[in-house]
Amino acid sequence: MGNAAATGYCHNPVRLVGSSTTLHEPTGEILADYASSREPDGITFTRCGNRRTIRCASCSHEYKGDTWHMIMAGAAGGMKEVPEAVATHPMVFLTLTAPSFGAVHTTATDHRDGTCEHGMPRGCRCTHAEDDSQRGDAVCPDCYDYVGQVVWQYHAPELWRRFSIRLRRELARALGVTQRAASRVVRVQFAKVAEFQRRGVVHFHAIIRLDGVDPVDPFPPAPASVTTAHLIDAIGAAVKKTNVIAAPAPGDDSSRELRWGKQFDARVIVRHDGLDGSLSDRAVAAYIAKYATKATEDLDSASGGRAHIQRVKQTVRHLAKFVDAEGPYAQLHKWDGMLGFRGHFSTKSRRYSVTLGALRGARRAWRLSALLDKVRPTEDVTPDEVLVIGSWSYAGMGWLTDGDKALATEAANAAREWRNDRARARYQTHERRTP
Repeated sequence: MGNAAATGYCHNPVRLVGSSTTLHEPTGEILADYASSREPDGITFTRCGNRRTIRCASCSHEYKGDTWHMIMAGAAGGMKEVPEAVATHPMVFLTLTAPSFGAVHTTATDHRDGTCEHGMPRGCRCTHAEDDSQRGDAVCPDCYDYVGQVVWQYHAPELWRRFSIRLRRELARALGVTQRAASRVVRVQFAKVAEFQRRGVVHFHAIIRLDGVDPVDPFPPAPASVTTAHLIDAIGAAVKKTNVIAAPAPGDDSSRELRWGKQFDARVIVRHDGLDGSLSDRAVAAYIAKYATKATEDLDSASGGRAHIQRVKQTVRHLAKFVDAEGPYAQLHKWDGMLGFRGHFSTKSRRYSVTLGALRGARRAWRLSALLDKVRPTEDVTPDEVLVIGSWSYAGMGWLTDGDKALATEAANAAREWRNDRARARYQTHERRTP
């Protein structure tokens, strides 16, 4: 039980062997020493750190919490050394989608007449529930542009990069100044996550915020003349003008021009509970944090039985067989599990808010302070004066006994149910208080 509790009931911990020594750096005094050889199994267990719920509920919950704090700090402020004033900055919640690669089964009925050359309807004429396993599958797999989807997915990170560059240009245009002049008074900050749609292609959710420029203040307000309307106008123009010319994929005769889908949404973020139907900073932070850990979870659970997802993977593998080792698709074979997507699921600009690394560093400092309180409770020793020297070797993954694994899983499930019960209680309390 001790091993499982020490890792926070991680489902698949890392096994290490080695030792560490904690020193008071100014004097060289040994404050504490630890060796895995003293453990019952001669092994030290540490958290796997996987962000995906399907892999480890415990570590995923920690990652989601860190992401929530990072997103919330940049959206609402008042935490993690980010001032509350950032909530007054021009701010938008943006969703960017992929274009169509062919008709798919959806919850909306497509009334297009006629059939394709394979005798299938040109659109989905069915009625699908949200949990229908067929939703997102191609209406006609033979007509669906699987190669086009893989090519777009492979270049999606580059499309986002060019969009962020174009956004700054269009913002300057909306303000009626040059890009250089705009860069002296306003700066674009963002935090985004990628989510797999049912059809197996990513779309992006992002908070985009406008700050001012100040060499001293890391979160200066944008000038009063720069408004949310300017930001929304710039986003609309940037979405329409951003493109990537992709090199021909194996079997293609020409290059492809890649763009965002026609459906995109840019909504103003407000600082309250959103009871009037508006989008609150807290709701956006929770939404983005959820998809930071679930971006591939739904894909994993759906890929086993859905022929559509399997065909996307097969297309990636087929194309990878014919790529040039030095060509633009040389790394395609590494990304069949991600259906060709090779980008990070969660990214942010440098000055959006606190970093995940800083949050993890704060946790390490807290643990070190707890150790100092235990070994030197009456002495004034700070974490900054402590040096930890360790020597560790990797010994494998997972629990050694089924009992520890079952205990970790049971405890993680119980904790998840407890959190869900608390969330439901808060929601019910909120509903009773709402007039």
